[in-house]
Amino acid sequence: MPNTHTVRLPEDLARRLALLSRATKRTKSYFIREALERSIEDLEDAYLAETAYEEFLKSGEKPVPLEEVERRLGLAD
Repeated sequence: MPNTHTVRLPEDLARRLALLSRATKRTKSYFIREALERSIEDLEDAYLAETAYEEFLKSGEKPVPLEEVERRLGLAD
């Protein structure tokens, strides 16, 4: 069974969503779900990368220059 969530939208966004829904004869839920499906992977990547970077900064580890990584992996010219 699908989960139900409540989302508060600014007036302008709610108005645009309602217009789109009426114009296409699709539900507002359809478009909200569509928008989430299209953007959730990018959000996951961004926030997980941010978290990993913060953990790296806290660790005190020294960064490894890209050239060194390429050399270690045999990718250097």
